[in-house]
Order: sequence, then C-alpha cells, then structure tokens
Amino acid sequence: MADDLDITLGALPPPAPAAPISVTLDGGAEEEDRYSRLRLIPWWDQERLRTSRVMVVGAGALGNEILKNMALLGIGYVFLVDMDRVENSNLSRSVLYRARDEGQLKAEAAARAAMDINPDTHVHAYAGNVIHDVGLGVFRAVDVVIGGLDNREARLWVNQCCWRLTRPFVDGAIEVLNGMARVFVPPDGACYECTMNEADYRMLAQRRSCALLSRDQMLEGKVPTTPTTGSVIAGIECQEALKLLHGRADLPTLEGKGFFFNGATHDSFTVTYRRKPDCLSHETWGHIQETDWTASGTTLRTCLDRARADLGPEAALGFVREIVTAFRCAACGTAEPVFRALGRLTEREARCPTCGESRAYESTHMVTGDEAYLDCTLAEVGIPKFDILTAHSGLEERFYELSGDRAAVMGD
Repeated sequence: MADDLDITLGALPPPAPAAPISVTLDGGAEEEDRYSRLRLIPWWDQERLRTSRVMVVGAGALGNEILKNMALLGIGYVFLVDMDRVENSNLSRSVLYRARDEGQLKAEAAARAAMDINPDTHVHAYAGNVIHDVGLGVFRAVDVVIGGLDNREARLWVNQCCWRLTRPFVDGAIEVLNGMARVFVPPDGACYECTMNEADYRMLAQRRSCALLSRDQMLEGKVPTTPTTGSVIAGIECQEALKLLHGRADLPTLEGKGFFFNGATHDSFTVTYRRKPDCLSHETWGHIQETDWTASGTTLRTCLDRARADLGPEAALGFVREIVTAFRCAACGTAEPVFRALGRLTEREARCPTCGESRAYESTHMVTGDEAYLDCTLAEVGIPKFDILTAHSGLEERFYELSGDRAAVMGD
C-alpha cells in the first residue's frame, strides 16, 4: 500500500532452493522433490516461480486461500499486507488461522502459517493500510498483485498503483455463495475503474463526507460468505496469477475479463470489459529513478533541489496522496498543523477542540519551494517509506523512488 544507486529490484534475492528429497513410491519410481508432480506439466517452470515476487493485499477469507496456494506453488517471495487483527469469526472462513491467533495481526499470523506449509516460500508480513502505509516502490518491486479486498476504495487505489507501475492486478470478490475474479493488465486494456458504474461510485462516496474526510460511523464492510466460495474464487485468482508469472502466449488469461460464479446453481460465465478512453486511472509512469533517499532521513528541500537540478528552477515536487497540512477554525480563529494523508482523517478529528465547530482543512499534493516546512522529512509530512515522488516542470516529469527504504519495507 526508490545520487542514483545501481539498485535492481528485479534481483530481490530468492530463498535458497530446498535440498532434493528422494522418495521411493510403491511402484518403485522415485519422486525427487516436492514439486515433481507440478513439473510433469509440460510448460511448468518451477525456477521461474521460485524467483517470482507476488503482492497479496488482504489476509481475510480470500487472502488466506491465496496465500495457501502461493505456498503450495512454491512462489519465492510474497509481500502480504493487511491492517487488521484476527477475530473469532475469521476462524470459520480462514484456513491459516487458529484459535490461539485471535487478537494477533492477520498479516503476521497468516505469514507464519504459510511458511509452515512451505519453507521455500518467504512471506513478508506488512501490517498496514495499503492506501496510506504502502509505498509505491512495493508495487514496482513485485511481478503481480493479487487482491483479497472487501471495499471499492482499496481496489481503486491498488488499481491506480498497478497502472502507474504497469503491474498486473488480479482482483477477487465473494458474497454468500457467489464470487468473481478479474484480471487487469496495464497499460492497454481495461482497468478496474473501467468496470465501475454509477452505483459503485455512490457506494464509494458513502465512505467519505462532503469534505472528503472519512466518516466516523463508516460501514465496516463485513460481507456474509462461506469458506467454500472463498476457495473457488481464490483458486481462480491464483490460477490466473500463475499464468501471468509464466508469461507464455499459449496460456490465455482473463486479461480484461471477469469470471462470475454462482454457487447456488454452479453456473459460471465470463464477461469482457470495455476500456474507457476517458478513465482517470490510466496514468502510466515513465522511468523510475532509484535514489538512496529514505522517508525518515530525507527532507522535502533535498528532494526539491534534486528535481530542480534535473528539470530547472521552476520544477515542483509532487505526491500521489493529498496531504492535509493544517486545520483552521473559522469560528474561533485557531489553527492546528496536521501533516497527514487526507484519507486518514475523520470528521471527528476535524472538530475544533476549543469550540467544537467543524474546521476547514488546508491540503496540498505538491511542494513549490515557498513552504515553511521544506526542512521537514518526508515521513514528518505523511509520506510512507519506499514511496515514489513525482516532479514536474511544464511537460517534463521525473519520478524518484525512496530506494533507501527498500530493505526496511520488503525485508532483506
């Protein structure tokens, strides 16, 4: 949810291969290792899977099944992000959790269980919100993103990040006995936002007040479903990710399509989505410059100076998230510095602690050089670790990754 150093994210060190195990079967044949049955598939490339990097967003019912399958397939590295803790109700729908895990972070509990299934798969748990806490460098560092999400806001954000960094997005959703799986591959096809209709946008707006602050009594997004439906849809998602990772033209995927499953009747069908030419999510970034910057150790001034050295004295530094810099109360004339992402703030927090009136906020998505807080670090103004900053001057642009944060975020 990256001066220029010679850092190659594609060379993220994979786990060491498991030692071959020779097992004699009843018929006398030898099974060399745990993947030998998979290797019987003519096009199978276990080494390719061993060096693959997958991001799984969400560790609920879908996320558990996705993660289980990633471990069984021997995917080398999985970045798992989830901000919630295990509840008792998760135990009826989530294969990786046990009663002893109640109260623990979902990401950490699921990661441990998946690595128990297959030590060849390294699962890096990241407890946080994919929108506010996960830098865009993570999206660039993986080969495919698989969603186990339960709300449109997070899906839309993941979709936009995948499009900026040209990473495939495999999306899944379940409700009662029904479910769907969809595949979006930038930059030329339809994306998640292309599939949204007026009802989707209305439901998305319900999560926000008129001032775009999060509603204090926002719906929790709890969806009635069964573990069986989760298994079906997660299986389809992983099958699609598997084909994408192999990158073979003779393995057709659901790219730009959706698979719909009716568990009551066992009917299923696919639909093809039309790419909307005016869709706002189709921004694709150019070359990303890797730097030694870190969110906690680099100031806005340093970044702006670099941007102006590259693009000229009029360059401005940009952020992908709107940052609230201050609350101001018109009723009593007080002001409070904030420096947090707009999506993190709620209506309750906007209430003035002095007079109780609702306050207006000041926000920005760029730095132009006149700001009083130029010597604040990126972290101090709400930029997450391993994020990517933008810089613009006229029609020219640059993209700078906080690559100094890579190990802290992705693991060694």
